[in-house]
Amino acid sequence: MAQSIAPPSSVTSAPGTAVPATLPVKAILPWAFFFGLLMLVLLYFVGAEQGATSLISGMGVHEWVHDGRHLLGFPCH
Repeated sequence: MAQSIAPPSSVTSAPGTAVPATLPVKAILPWAFFFGLLMLVLLYFVGAEQGATSLISGMGVHEWVHDGRHLLGFPCH
């Protein structure tokens, strides 16, 4: 006795199992851009602030990110 096998497009999940929701790319792109820009600003402050391109005068930013600079391999003294 042969059993028919349904094609993958018509296979449904068993009752009680959760089907993962799809997330459209249009919903992800603004957040990805925002967090990418945030990471670039953070990288600037850790890696380049208090140098030739300093935006904030004084040593406050340098002291706040000093250990992070060494951890990421940026020279600071």
